[in-house]
Formats: sequence, structure tokens, C-alpha cells
Amino acid sequence: MKDLRIVFMGTPDFAVAILERIVEDGYNVVGVITAPDKPAGRGRKLNESAVKKYAITKGLHVMQPTNLKDSHFINELQSLNANLQVVVAFRMLPKVVWSLPKYGTFNLHASLLPDYRGAAPIHWAIIKGEKKTGVTTFFIDEKIDTGEIIMKKEVTIREDETVGELHDTLMMLGAETVSETISLINKGVVTTIKQPESETKIAPKLNSENCKINWEDSIDHIYNHIRGLNPFPAAWSEMINGNEKVSLKIYAIRKEIITHRDSIKSIITSKREIKVAVNGGYIYLEELKLSGKKKMDARSLLNGYTFQPEAKML
Repeated sequence: MKDLRIVFMGTPDFAVAILERIVEDGYNVVGVITAPDKPAGRGRKLNESAVKKYAITKGLHVMQPTNLKDSHFINELQSLNANLQVVVAFRMLPKVVWSLPKYGTFNLHASLLPDYRGAAPIHWAIIKGEKKTGVTTFFIDEKIDTGEIIMKKEVTIREDETVGELHDTLMMLGAETVSETISLINKGVVTTIKQPESETKIAPKLNSENCKINWEDSIDHIYNHIRGLNPFPAAWSEMINGNEKVSLKIYAIRKEIITHRDSIKSIITSKREIKVAVNGGYIYLEELKLSGKKKMDARSLLNGYTFQPEAKML
């Protein structure tokens, strides 16, 4: 067994569950690196990352560098004498950082690499209609998500699963996988597999353009797109309702596969339901948020908002 001294790097809630597991397993975490505090909300109050909040409760040494190549930060990192670094949902590391520890720096990625390298692997697995995904641990190298694979674990994606639900499943699976990976390194029995050069499925950063719904797409593609962005950052659309153009975000939905003669993109409402006619059936909007209003279910919205007979999505 090795005398492991671990530095953990991560920022969001997803990373907290992994750090928590490492601490609970009794490993010596000598430092935690996370994003700098950011102003948030109306008062622009400084907001600490989820990882920082947890690390403080455990009395862990926290570092928040703005520049990962800064000499002061590198000196502080070296002074910790870490021999293993674990990275979860953090930014790209310079070689001067990832090459530092004796036993290497490994990353947890929320996909079955080499598929879905990139910033949003959980979202894109659902958006693209995958039936399975998982997590991968790998040693970091010069490129993004290309290093030699240590371990993979797989899960099935339910047909109605949202990205929020899958996020939580992979978070717990990730904690288990990181724990097992550290154990292999600790015992000195790690074997790795080189990733193939080619990649066919990528997970680019989400933005306004790729989160917008294309209502002319097939019913399955629209359904996957919306649930793959629910609850964050949420798929969005614009609609014409009478004389006004309205922007809206769409969360919970269901689909009905049926032949119909309604105009594609038209919005059809009853006292309780809102549905959009698409190729191959209808998408029922069960939870949505109109611009300037709070998120609500369809029935609540219909109590105080009127859809005109010719209302349609853009």
C-alpha cells in the first residue's frame, strides 16, 4: 500500500459527491482546488462553489487560483507534497499541474469514453437518444478527455429519463468508480487501455443556439432534446400568440405518437392541456416558463394565460 496524499480538483455539486466519498474512505486529502468565488444574484454577493462549501465543513485546505500557471499557486501546490490528483468537473489543466504527482492525475468523465468527450456529456447522451451511458476514469494527458482509460462503469438510460435524473445516477456511480480507481492505484495494480484516436460522438458546450427547439424535427428528436436539457439549462423556443412573440422554456413533457392533420408547430389547448403538433404526433407541455413569469404546470398557466386559436411555435 502507498501513503497517498491526494489533491482534489472540482467545482459543482457533481464533484462534491466524489470528494465526499474520498473523505469517507479515509484517504488523506491534503488540498482542494476549486473555482474562485463569483458574484451572483441581485445583490452580486460572492457565491462559493459547492466543492468549497463542502471542503470548509471538513477543514480541508482550499485553493482558488484564477491562473493555473501562476507561480505562487504552483509553489503552494508543490508544498502540499501530493502524490495523486483527482479531477472531477474542473477546467483543463496545464502540464505543469497534471504532471506534478508521482502517481499521476486522473479525471472522472461522465460518459463512456471515447464517446462524448467535451463539456456536456450527460446532456448529449440523452439528446442523441442513447440507450446507455456511464462514467470513465482516465489519466490526464495534453488533450481533452483523451488519456489512457483506467476504469469504465455503464448504466442504462430510461426512455423518459431527464438530464437531472441521469446526473444524479452518474454522480453516485462516479463516486463508486473514483473510489475503486484510487484503490487500484493504492495497491499498485492499475492497468490502462489506450483510447482510439477517432471520435464520432462529441459533447460540446451548451449555448442558446443548441438549446433551441427545432419543432420541424421528428417527435423523438424533439422529445430527447427537451428531456436532455431538463431541468438545466432547459430547452427553449419562441411562439407567436396573437400579436405578440413570446420566449419560453420547456421542462416536463410527454409525447403522443399519432397520425394527425394539424399544422406542424401549431399549439392546441384544452382546459388542462397544452400540446404542440409535430411530425409524428404531439408533444404535451406539462411544465413550462414564459418569459417574465415563474415556472408552472400547464393547468396553472392556462388558468391565467390565454392561447389564441392561431398560436404556434417558431
